[in-house]
Amino acid sequence: MNTNAQDAAHEAGGRFALVIHGGAGVIERADLSAADEREIRAALDVALDAGHAVLSAGGTALDAVQAAVVALEESPRFNAGKGAVYNAIGRHELDASIMEGHTRRAGAVAGVTTVRNPVTLARVVMERSPHVMLMGDGAEQFADRQPDIERVGNDWFDTETRYEQLQRAREREQAEAQAGEVDPQDLKGKYFGTVGAVALDVHGHIATATSTGGMTNKKFGRVGDSPIVGAGTWADERCGVSGTGWGEFFIRNAVAHDICARVAYRGDTLQAAADEVIMKRVPELGGDGGAIALDREGNIAMPFNTSGMYRGWIKPDGDRGTAIFREE
Repeated sequence: MNTNAQDAAHEAGGRFALVIHGGAGVIERADLSAADEREIRAALDVALDAGHAVLSAGGTALDAVQAAVVALEESPRFNAGKGAVYNAIGRHELDASIMEGHTRRAGAVAGVTTVRNPVTLARVVMERSPHVMLMGDGAEQFADRQPDIERVGNDWFDTETRYEQLQRAREREQAEAQAGEVDPQDLKGKYFGTVGAVALDVHGHIATATSTGGMTNKKFGRVGDSPIVGAGTWADERCGVSGTGWGEFFIRNAVAHDICARVAYRGDTLQAAADEVIMKRVPELGGDGGAIALDREGNIAMPFNTSGMYRGWIKPDGDRGTAIFREE
């Protein structure tokens, strides 16, 4: 750690924290082999290592969440970057956002198809444009002007597991159409894999980032909550949140902002605020999912109303861990 970083760490009491998620959804123990669980936990640890390396050196929360999310985007185990799901025409459309709490700067992209790490482009939107969100062809054209943004063919995101999920979704959709019975709740829990990170740095600043491939078999340019500031991502001077779940309900409830607003305006504890929104408000409307949250005291909350949520943390006291199921 250099002298400036040491001074900053001393002024902030040396406290930093990081919490990450790899998505919430229907994750049953019986369906997860020991080998798969080891690989998922290892991928979460890689992301924790990436964020920790930034924070322990006195780096910014913004750099830390970007580093952690890039690591998760590079893993085929999550529905972001390399492991992104397929849309209805067999392609990948990716969304991401990033936000710095104390400045309220934010950047987001939606529906990009050739950007290897969408969270990196989201940050470039924040720092090199006057806008917050760019989408589709416009976001791709903006990326064309950024020589440091790595580009790939859309098939780079292909994985066999996601292709099999697409085939099952198509078969289910066809069966429902033939039966004349379409159950909107059939989507419940079938989108886990969205990734996110929230960090508190030694300067006392919070940042958040979220990235996703969206929903399997999605149509018509559907965009969920992940790139929407206030819905899937939020950071202010007190609190940061990244969500994962059925995006339509996170948008309708402005989930990420609502959690932090309860902390700011009602004085709720982080845990109470996160539990109220995730465990009560979202299910009341028929949605499900989870969130990770972090406040300026280093408190962490990780509520989810599904059977599991991939998650990991590093607390200010150095406590570190990963978890998948509720009882961990």
